Amino acid sequence: MGRVALVTGGTRGIGAAICQALKKAGYNVAANYVGNDEAAKTFKKETKIPVYKWDVGDYVACEQGIINVENEVGPIEVLVNNAGISRDAMLQKMTHE
Repeated sequence: MGRVALVTGGTRGIGAAICQALKKAGYNVAANYVGNDEAAKTFKKETKIPVYKWDVGDYVACEQGIINVENEVGPIEVLVNNAGISRDAMLQKMTHE
């Protein structure tokens, strides 16, 4: 079993390309997405990479999403934070919310 990589925003655009490159390099890849179910379904069908839907801006959803990925794919060793979210605050001042 290869190393597990999780790519947020992984079913379209740059994230999809990263997922495919990691898979080609021998990683077991999991792709996270939040909005476009049809694109995620197509991505999964074409790449055979499992997809997981949750909002990376939601702390509790992230906790559960990671549990789901690790239960189904294995312990995550590589994280690519590709999801396009915007929070206007200094990291040190941000809360879980």
